[in-house]
Amino acid sequence: MGAHLSRRYITERDTEPDPAKKYDFDPLYGFPERKEREMVATQEQMNLARLPLEQRDYCAHYLLKVMKCKRDNWPNLLACSHEKHDWDYCQHEDYVMRMKEYERERRLQLRKKRIEGQAEAA
Repeated sequence: MGAHLSRRYITERDTEPDPAKKYDFDPLYGFPERKEREMVATQEQMNLARLPLEQRDYCAHYLLKVMKCKRDNWPNLLACSHEKHDWDYCQHEDYVMRMKEYERERRLQLRKKRIEGQAEAA
């Protein structure tokens, strides 16, 4: 996403999506059978585990397993490597999904701009 900075501030300012805002296009646009992402861990579980707000994401249920394993296996924290690997993998998959959504939004905005330009030229 390094190219994001040059596109955002120099070249394609009008078509580059702002990561801090909600996206303009419907997430189901072009995907009729797409399911909405849901969090597996409930709010009660996260409150009981006292998870900080920045860690309450789609992978919180894996983090809860890591924390429970560390608590149960203290001081042998190496016993929790499988749970930590699952949590890291979920974090990576979440990052990839967010980058795909960002790129999809960028391409849809470029397509919209191109179609509007063709309509004005005709």
